[in-house]
Amino acid sequence: QVQLVESGGGLVQAGGSLKISCAASGRPLENYPLAWFRQTPGMEREFVASINWSGTYTWYSDSVKGRFTISRDNAKDTMYLQMNSLKPEDTAVYYCAATGLYYSGSHEKEKYEYWGQGTQVTVSS
Repeated sequence: QVQLVESGGGLVQAGGSLKISCAASGRPLENYPLAWFRQTPGMEREFVASINWSGTYTWYSDSVKGRFTISRDNAKDTMYLQMNSLKPEDTAVYYCAATGLYYSGSHEKEKYEYWGQGTQVTVSS
């Protein structure tokens, strides 16, 4: 099994930037396609971005495309989400997730087996 721990969340003003991280332990991160999801109270957990095992392919939701960048450093067993031009509607708990190679790039939360505990990102207007 792989354990995932997010960090780097916080409070930022609209238009600002924030970079959150997801560190893995238990198994090498390079074995897994990864993704970021986010969730606000009372809402479904929604897809934000995903990345294949090597980092050569990335996918984004329409709401963050052009503003967020997902990346990974397998040597450090860490994934990142660089968030620029943040908006109040980006406020959420952000979760990292890992899945098997078959589901690489999936936007569906049901396809992800391993999850972190989440990190809060709050964007003030």
